[in-house]
Amino acid sequence: MTTPTAARPIPAHVPPEMVGEFSLFTAPGMAPTPNGDPQAAAACVHAGPRIFYSPLNTRDGHGTWVITRAKDQRRVLQDGETFSSHRSIFASALGEDWPMIPLELDPPEHGAFRSLLNPLLSPKRVMVLEPAVRERAAFLIDRIARAGTSCDVMNDFAFPFAVNIFLRFLGLPDDQLEEFVGWATDLLHGEPAKRGAAARTIVAFIDDLAAERRREPVDDFMSFIIQAKVKDRPLTDVEVRGIGVLLFIAGLDTVAAAIGFDLAYLARNIADQRLLRNEPSRIVLAAEELLRAYPTVQMIRVATRDIDFEGAPIRKGDYVSCATMIANRDPEEFECPEKIDLSREDNRHQAFAYGPHRCLGSHLARREIVIGLEEWLKRIPDFRIKEGTAPIAYGGHVFGIEDLILDWS
Repeated sequence: MTTPTAARPIPAHVPPEMVGEFSLFTAPGMAPTPNGDPQAAAACVHAGPRIFYSPLNTRDGHGTWVITRAKDQRRVLQDGETFSSHRSIFASALGEDWPMIPLELDPPEHGAFRSLLNPLLSPKRVMVLEPAVRERAAFLIDRIARAGTSCDVMNDFAFPFAVNIFLRFLGLPDDQLEEFVGWATDLLHGEPAKRGAAARTIVAFIDDLAAERRREPVDDFMSFIIQAKVKDRPLTDVEVRGIGVLLFIAGLDTVAAAIGFDLAYLARNIADQRLLRNEPSRIVLAAEELLRAYPTVQMIRVATRDIDFEGAPIRKGDYVSCATMIANRDPEEFECPEKIDLSREDNRHQAFAYGPHRCLGSHLARREIVIGLEEWLKRIPDFRIKEGTAPIAYGGHVFGIEDLILDWS
């Protein structure tokens, strides 16, 4: 997990009584912890005020206003005019200022690019991809089963599975899979030096791929972007880069982490594991509850104007945190939010965010998770966390899990 830089001074307009010590990086339960549960640890904020100021809640030392109620987060995420998405999170690691697209664009520019990309990740398109997704899951799990009665599920299944789907989408072979995973790990969870190096490597890769597809287009995502038009004009090199970088990051880490957290839960809860194995029709509903319980992403917005929000004096330029793991444990939103109920219905979780920036790849991510669980439970007998081992879970900008050794001997 990334260690954030030192906290910046608390702005003068923040009342001292509204400052809280909680941080998704430094609060108890957020550091890499054996058998940790950082999502549950984040839920401690619901015992406190509706909104507060956290002095150190980003990797670069910024403080943020922390929105704890799901309905308040939805207000922020829906209002792109007041709460901007443009932070250049990735480009800032290079000392540059360009957006990942469409994630860091605000309306109305956001809508044009979203309309361009939506069909590529629509439910209809995901249905076309599903046979390849299922084939890949089955191949990896059968290989694991032949190799023995235990595995490191992140390295042997979750990452190779999620990254392979991403590579297929880009039209690339598997031979750089481990290299890509390393880049994503350094970028999302590494220290500043590694983060900058990984960012430069990813940009060079995306730029080179774009140049190659310009010379020789094929039937893949990058060729589509190179040839596409927005408002009757071709995309600029920076826009192509912004789209490519976003897809690269989103496709490498979050789905793998979700599968890891899900399998860790099932390894610890044999009754639920057997229920899903015996009644696989329940897996779709169960996957939604596990998305609610184990989301991985914090969304941050930047205030574009002064606003008093539920008693908080938010001023232009302030950062506002909408953490999915906090919204999804809101007792005003969910009955018994700390209880994981795989039959929970009407599950209005925010694992994929909300509003105009709701995750573009949510349909594909959902199917990857469901198919991964279906094929795992179909092929692997009762599994537990291997005796003498403990998975490491951690918080941060993107929550993660590693060293998850499962055993079914």
